[in-house]
Amino acid sequence: MSSGGGFDLLHAAHEKGIFIDAKPFILCFIAANIAFLTIAPLQTLHNFELLMLISPIWLPIVVGRFAFLRWVSANRMAFLARQEYVLLEIRVPRDVRKTPLAMEAVFSSMHLSPGESTWWKRIVLGAVRPSWSFEIVSLGGRVHLYVRTRVGFRRGLESYIYAQYPEVEIVEAADYSLLTDPSHPPYDLWGCEYKFNGKDVFPIRTYAEFMKPDSPLAKPEEQIDPLAQIIEFLGSLSPKEQFWIQIMIRVSKEEKYAGRKNAAGKKYTILDEKNEEVENIRTSTVRKSTHVDPATGQTYETESFPNPTKGAQNAMEALERKVSKPLFDVGIRALYTAPQDAYQGIVVSHLIGLWKPIASAQGNSLNITRWHANFDDWPWEDRHGHHHAHVAHGIVDSYRRRAYFNEPYVMPWIVMNTEELATIFHIPSSGVTTPSLPRIQSSTSEAPSNLPI
Repeated sequence: MSSGGGFDLLHAAHEKGIFIDAKPFILCFIAANIAFLTIAPLQTLHNFELLMLISPIWLPIVVGRFAFLRWVSANRMAFLARQEYVLLEIRVPRDVRKTPLAMEAVFSSMHLSPGESTWWKRIVLGAVRPSWSFEIVSLGGRVHLYVRTRVGFRRGLESYIYAQYPEVEIVEAADYSLLTDPSHPPYDLWGCEYKFNGKDVFPIRTYAEFMKPDSPLAKPEEQIDPLAQIIEFLGSLSPKEQFWIQIMIRVSKEEKYAGRKNAAGKKYTILDEKNEEVENIRTSTVRKSTHVDPATGQTYETESFPNPTKGAQNAMEALERKVSKPLFDVGIRALYTAPQDAYQGIVVSHLIGLWKPIASAQGNSLNITRWHANFDDWPWEDRHGHHHAHVAHGIVDSYRRRAYFNEPYVMPWIVMNTEELATIFHIPSSGVTTPSLPRIQSSTSEAPSNLPI
């Protein structure tokens, strides 16, 4: 399921539960050429002669562009293969009295994009800016928080987290995704990725909206934690079940709108999208009135801009707030797996509705896409389960690679700001009392330097 061209597009295309791959189209093309050759052999030969005659013109263009893109991709894959990564587990203390605002400060500090400053680095050396994977995982009902980073960024990442959460403990962990192989028997799995229901410029319901309106300064443990329901559900799984949630992030640049230009002829950005949506909201409030000139008897129309409604004001404020904070490209995927004797299909419904608590009626929501989300459960769709097995292997492979923005798996990502990121991943406060979320007694620290010897 990589983004390797038209074959992958056809391979992933579904219409009303009917799977379409490239083979029928290839066979039809071959059959059409054979039929044309049988009916008009001389004309067919002339067509091929003409095609070969002008090949010095079209062949270098087609093959050259393809070769250049493959060369750049190969350089990037080689660069990524040379990087060293480490998986860190964040052990949560018993007493966390901070809201997700602390995690927002962590994400703001991580708004770094070194390595792509020149075309030489991007194209020849294949350098790509760093990405991080934040993960919420249930292993047999025990909930864990992980973050995967390049080794070179480990020190900075740990310092950012410790600065806001000095009580936590960060330790190097074994990669849990390699301990089992969910894509092969006796395991079964269901997985998907998530996309916005609307345009990226519209925000989700963030943690700020979960704060008690009558007591915004209440203690964190008295506030509503947007992750509480997810963590509680993950903690309810049986010892044989596993539930993996992966949130990939990197600094957002112009790739989302590649090649698009704004009215001024410059690169189109999310700021342009915000301005368009704000203008659409303002235009929707325009009132047209018809008047008759008493002197001439002519009819004319006037436009007025009344004060916007509360809903329109909130929508425009949300759009402004979205782009006023550091932005990240974000890819979210999740999968549920268990041995066939313990696999509960009903869990898939919870996976589909995983992010319902942060859905915004006036803003955005997260819906499932790709992978097993493409199955419509029609009885003729995948009779022998071959396609399901292929998709299962693909999502497990992409999850283990933590691949979302670069080859071999380039997926359609979304754009979130730091406030939205802190809503979907943060250190749960002490108000989240799920017993299956292990909490340490206290953090380990060095003795004070002024103790007598």
